[in-house]
Amino acid sequence: MTATNFRRTKILATLGPATDQPGVLAQIIEAGVNVVRMNFSHGTAEQHAERVIRVREIAASLGREVGILADLQGPKIRIEKFANDKVHLVNGSEFRLVCRADAPLGDETQVGVSYLGLVKDVVPGDTLLLDDGLVALMVKTLDGDTIVTEVLAGGALSNRKGLNRLGGGLSLDALSEQDKEHIAIAAKLDVDFLAVSFCRSAADIELARSIALSHGSYAHIVAKIERAEAIERLVEITQASDVVMVARGDLGVEIGDAELVGIQKKIIQHSRGLNKAVITATQMLQSMVDNPIPTRAEVLDVANSVIDGTDAVMLSAETASGAYPVKAIEAMNRICLGAERQFKHDTDFEAAPRDLERVDQAIAMSAMFIAEHIQLRGIIALTESGGTARYLSRFRANVPLFGLSRFGYARRRMALMRDVAPVNFDSEGQSMRVAARKAIKQLFDQGYLAVGDRVLITSGVHMEQHGATNTLRLLAVGEGGRTEGLGDL
Repeated sequence: MTATNFRRTKILATLGPATDQPGVLAQIIEAGVNVVRMNFSHGTAEQHAERVIRVREIAASLGREVGILADLQGPKIRIEKFANDKVHLVNGSEFRLVCRADAPLGDETQVGVSYLGLVKDVVPGDTLLLDDGLVALMVKTLDGDTIVTEVLAGGALSNRKGLNRLGGGLSLDALSEQDKEHIAIAAKLDVDFLAVSFCRSAADIELARSIALSHGSYAHIVAKIERAEAIERLVEITQASDVVMVARGDLGVEIGDAELVGIQKKIIQHSRGLNKAVITATQMLQSMVDNPIPTRAEVLDVANSVIDGTDAVMLSAETASGAYPVKAIEAMNRICLGAERQFKHDTDFEAAPRDLERVDQAIAMSAMFIAEHIQLRGIIALTESGGTARYLSRFRANVPLFGLSRFGYARRRMALMRDVAPVNFDSEGQSMRVAARKAIKQLFDQGYLAVGDRVLITSGVHMEQHGATNTLRLLAVGEGGRTEGLGDL
């Protein structure tokens, strides 16, 4: 790993029919995927289980740490099916949404909806957006269990397209009964991350966490910000979660495209400020579903997310069902590397938190201060849970962060953290001094370090304890990977 090929921003790829093709999964992991996403809106438990097995087998064979994220469907409101699968709505025409379980198959005048309570959540004058905003309806009147609308923006409309209200405010619970069943499945698969769709409050996150724990899962909880209401409670949701996702599809529909840019930056800033990892997602390289290269607008979109400090960027249909999944990963890798070269790596310590509550946070800040004033090759975090690596990654590092842990779950969590290279290292039974020497020797043997390199090592006086990092050492790499002390800088 050199300064030119070390990618700081992590890449998530959604699995699907395209990655199920022979050899494709191995190719995308080789191309740079750090975490894979399983979309529980599609596929069976058996299909998800098979994909998990293949990911872990391929990752092990390649010597990579690849995390697995299970994305719950959530209470996505959809229209039901049409008699002929697709209709064309004309501007100014009347169109009815039937909130009844026995709604007939749809046509050019009406269609059923999956959320029967929708008729109680809307009022005349509301704007309803279908298919990510491509079709817009205005509520005119409510007729029993039917919402009578006028088509504001017509066009083609097909089966099971999503439905949102402009401005949000629909009253569905964040976790459906199906989601609760899927959490149990995800727990059996031992996933590393569990994404809660359409969360509205910290209570939604805590409920998902408690259900996961009841099934023996300690997966990190990802809060998907895709409701307008979630923006109003952004701080509490972020504090309750482990990871935050800017889910730009439904969020953009609810708040409007013009507001999305500023909100995305706000979510990234808040997440980093609260020491949480953040993912930017949805339509990042959408054109690559059908084309082998991205548009310039997409390149700039991804680059701006990277420059804003997102931990990870995510591909959805581009890898799940697109024609060029491997090229999409390669393009994302190129764009991230290019954007990262524009980083100003200096940490603004004046803006950093003043009232630190944890010793490992203070150690992380101290390490970054030193890294900005002397020439280093990297910072090594000897960590049990990955917590120290996470705190280190909240700063803009000018060197790689090596997160060394004996626990696979910790390494896979670190696979999502910006700047962090997770490494399998077993410090069990070793003193702090011995562990430091062996860590440097291992990184030297693996090609990460060279003779003459200087490194910082964070660890605990008492090894093998969660949250016990309280020591910072400055060392050099000698001949054969031997550890040397430093006198002069």
